[in-house]
Amino acid sequence: MNLNAYGYGPAHARRWILVDVGVTFGSLDTPGIDLICADPDYLIGEQIDAIFLTHAHEDHIGAVGLLYPRLQTKAPIYATPFTTELVRSKMLERGVDPRWLKPVALGGTVVAGPFSVTYVTLTHSIPEPNALAIETPAGMILHTGDWKIDPDPQIGGPTDIKGLTALGDRGVLAMVCDSTNVFEEGESGSEETVKQGLIELIAEQKQAVAVTTFASNVARVKSIIEAAELAGRSVCLVGRSMHRITDAAKAVGILPRNMEFVNEADASSIPAENILYLCTGSQGEARAALARIARKDHRNVTLHEGDCVIFSCRIIPGNEREIFQLQNSLADQGVRIITPRMVKDPIHVSGHPCRGELQRMYQWVRPEIAVPVHGERRHILEHAAYAKTLQVPQSIAPRNGSLVRLAPGKAEIIDLVPAGRLYLDGKFLVPEGAQGINERRKLAENGFVLASVVIDEAGDVIDGPVVVVRGFSEADGRLADESLDELDEAAENAVQKMKRKTRLEDDLVEREIGRALRKACDATFGRRPMIDVTVLRS
Repeated sequence: MNLNAYGYGPAHARRWILVDVGVTFGSLDTPGIDLICADPDYLIGEQIDAIFLTHAHEDHIGAVGLLYPRLQTKAPIYATPFTTELVRSKMLERGVDPRWLKPVALGGTVVAGPFSVTYVTLTHSIPEPNALAIETPAGMILHTGDWKIDPDPQIGGPTDIKGLTALGDRGVLAMVCDSTNVFEEGESGSEETVKQGLIELIAEQKQAVAVTTFASNVARVKSIIEAAELAGRSVCLVGRSMHRITDAAKAVGILPRNMEFVNEADASSIPAENILYLCTGSQGEARAALARIARKDHRNVTLHEGDCVIFSCRIIPGNEREIFQLQNSLADQGVRIITPRMVKDPIHVSGHPCRGELQRMYQWVRPEIAVPVHGERRHILEHAAYAKTLQVPQSIAPRNGSLVRLAPGKAEIIDLVPAGRLYLDGKFLVPEGAQGINERRKLAENGFVLASVVIDEAGDVIDGPVVVVRGFSEADGRLADESLDELDEAAENAVQKMKRKTRLEDDLVEREIGRALRKACDATFGRRPMIDVTVLRS
C-alpha cells in the first residue's frame, strides 16, 4: 500500500508531491475487510502540488479513488497512458471526478511547484513501469518504483540505461529503491525465457488447459495467448480482472485492438484439445475464477480428469494455505497441477530486482544516499547494508512514517509522523483500531451470547432471562443445545440473587448477568464470547 511524500521548503511553507497511492488486501485477521490503505492524515491541509503514479499495480494505484477526496486537494494526478486508463475506472467506481487525472507521455516531464518530475522507462511485470527523476533546488531524487532489468520484456521498451546513466552523470542526491528481492543473488530473468517455456509446456498438453497468472502482467498474458495459438488452441478469458486489464491494454494500443477471445458461454463447445482458459485467481482468492472452477460452481467453465492447470506465477507469502487448498481441490478431481518448480524451463520470473540488478542500477545512478523501500523490515535493512558495499556514501533504513531529511546536511531520520492504516469497511474508511472490526474478530474467534430479561418498575422479573447463542457447538458437531442449560441456569441464578433494589438499575443487572454468563461459558465451552445483555422494562 505504497504512499510516498516528498516535501521541499521550511515546515511552515512546505510544498509536497505524492508518489503512488496504493492498497493492500485484507486477511483472516481483518474479517469483512477487503482493502487496506495508508492513512494520509499527516498530509491533510498541506500544500500538495501534484500526485504522480509510477505504474498500475494495485499496491501503487488502488487507493486513488478512496484517498483523493480525503486529502482535500485539487492537485492533478499524473500517470502514463496505460495506468491512466485503469485509474480512471477506479475513480469513477468511487464517484471521484476523473478530470484531475492527467496523462503523461512516456519520458515526459511535469513541473509542479518547486519540483520537476521526469518519467524514466523501466521494466517490470506490468506495462509502462516508470522511475521518477524528481529535481528540486536542493538536489535530485530518483524514485525507482517497482522494477527489474529485462533485456526482452515482450511489451514496451527495455530499461532506459542511457537515461539512468545520464542522471548519474548529472548527480543524484538520493535513490529511493525497491528492496523486494535483495536476498536473491543474480538476476530475476526475462519474460522471453518464460514465453519459450510456456510455448513448449502448452504444446505438450493433450486435453483442456487452464493457465493462471497475475492479470496485470500483460506481457505474460500476451505470451500465454501466443503459446496457445501455436498449439492450435483458442483462448477464453475467465475472470473480471483479465477482461479489465486486456481491455485497457487494447485501448492504449499495447495489445492489438482486434484481438478476440472465446466467450465463456461458448468455450465448452470447443474440443478440449483446442481450448485454453486464461484465469484469474493465482493466489487462491476465494471469489476469483479459478477458485470457482475448483469448487465446481463456475457458471460456464468446468475442468475434467486429465485436464491441467498451469500456475505461471509465484506464491506471495501469506497466501500459501489458500493456494494449496485450491490446488488440492483441483487434484482431487483428477486435474493435473503444474507449477514453476515442476518444469525444467522457466514459466515464471519475478518482476523485482535481485542483487545483480541492484548492483547495476547503483552503478548507473551513483546516488549519494540510498533509501531502501518496498519490502519487509529485514529486506530494507539488508538493502541498506548492501548499498554501502556498493560504495554509496550514506544509507538510510526508514520505517513507515519516517520523515527523512535528505538535504541540506547529512541525511537522517528527523521525525516519525502518524502513519496508520485505514480499512475499507463496507462504504466507510475506518482506522485500523475501529471497534466494529475488533468486535468482528471476537465474534469470529469466540462466538456471541445474547441475554434478555424483562423487569417491571417494582423490580419483579416478568420474563426471562432468555439466552441466545451463536457460534457454539456440541461435542458431536451439532449446534449447541443441551449444553445451553448451564448458561440458562447461570443467568437465572444471577437474577434471583439480586436484591430488588439492584434490579431497578439496568447497568447493575447487565453487569451481573454478563459476569455469570462469562463464567458459565468458560466452564462449559472453554470460550470467552462477546456477551450482550438487554434489560427491558414493563
